[in-house]
Amino acid sequence: MLPAVALLKTHLSMNSRFHSAFPLPVVLASAFLVAAHTTALSAPHAKPRAAAHKQKTAAPAEPAMTTDANGQSVPVLANKAWVLMDFNTGQLLASSNPDEPLPPASLTKMMTSYLVEQALKSGKVKPNDPVTMSLSAWCRGGKEGDSCMFVPLNAQASLMDMLRGVVIASGNDASKALAEHIGGSEPGFVTMMNTEAKKLGMSKTQFANSAGLPDPNNKASARDLAVLAAAIIRNSAEYYPIYAERQFSYNGIKQGNRNALLYTDPTVDGLKTGHTDEAGYCLTASAKRNGMRLISVIMNADSKQARADQTRVLFNWGYANFEEATPAQAGATLASAKVTYGVAPTVNAGLAQPWTLVLPKGQAAAVKTAITLNPAIEAPIAKGAVIGKIVATANGKQLGEAPVVALADVERAGFFERLRQRVVGWFSK
Repeated sequence: MLPAVALLKTHLSMNSRFHSAFPLPVVLASAFLVAAHTTALSAPHAKPRAAAHKQKTAAPAEPAMTTDANGQSVPVLANKAWVLMDFNTGQLLASSNPDEPLPPASLTKMMTSYLVEQALKSGKVKPNDPVTMSLSAWCRGGKEGDSCMFVPLNAQASLMDMLRGVVIASGNDASKALAEHIGGSEPGFVTMMNTEAKKLGMSKTQFANSAGLPDPNNKASARDLAVLAAAIIRNSAEYYPIYAERQFSYNGIKQGNRNALLYTDPTVDGLKTGHTDEAGYCLTASAKRNGMRLISVIMNADSKQARADQTRVLFNWGYANFEEATPAQAGATLASAKVTYGVAPTVNAGLAQPWTLVLPKGQAAAVKTAITLNPAIEAPIAKGAVIGKIVATANGKQLGEAPVVALADVERAGFFERLRQRVVGWFSK
């Protein structure tokens, strides 16, 4: 194809040679054609629409990884603190700043809902009890970004509706109203919150209000919040399904659950989100896959999307790298222990409680156990009394141990039977 300048010279030469045949208008037309041709040559080429449809969306980037103090490769997350905990054992699979007290925002409401659930279990309150929305609890139109259930001032709602208003709608008004209903006042309820926190072993937590509103004295650690989540799942099992409900309607107002993972991951079934300017975006979540339940806590992420994405990263990493093993079944006879001065010469020994270990993926099949019984076991023995221990190992490394107990009572023998056993013992030495 001729360059633009050469093309112009050709057109001018042709018009000069055949001027009589092609007057000035032809020359002008030729110049217009050259300009158009030059523009076409210099313009960028648009991609065909069909080609645009063939473009593939870039795959999500793999999370950055680092090595922790145990030499384990763990995710790097952009927040102030996080933990990933196994529910059955309470073992932290990985963490970052797990014990730093931080503003928990509405993750505080997990303690509020937990105390309400425990009050329901004990019979202190009933599901249909009317709860009044006082002036001090009332939400004034959601100003300053308050999250509200929107119960009208001085109106009453059932206790179960208020509970859903806390868990699903994250209502500050519902939290305060329930605190006043159960604790007599919000300060009285906060005392109950802190008492329960100590009972659960939440040593880095101090609550100052029932809703998680900004207060320099309202702090919790990521580990403590995971412990609280485990208590809800274990001790409030009949109410835990509320944490997976995706929406709640009250007084004609429908609100969706703020836990985005409930809409995208069917294995996630709770628990609670939180946000203030000081606390950032927080999320405590739990998932159950193939019988293994994990709990994650994210504190001070940059956005709603970030807290959901980081939680997803933790769950995927945890399930890809760990598995649970049950070295021995609770209640099964693992050994027969010799008993002196008892009406029976032996007692069956085993585990009183389920025993679960969390292991790196692929190690469950290599687990071995060894039982050590106390050298002198003398009657009387009560069922459940510790009489030894069981140790689990894999590839020569100890993984954990559990107490071995008597699986039955053994009464003390009478005087003559004890004397007989003593005499037999002398001659058997």
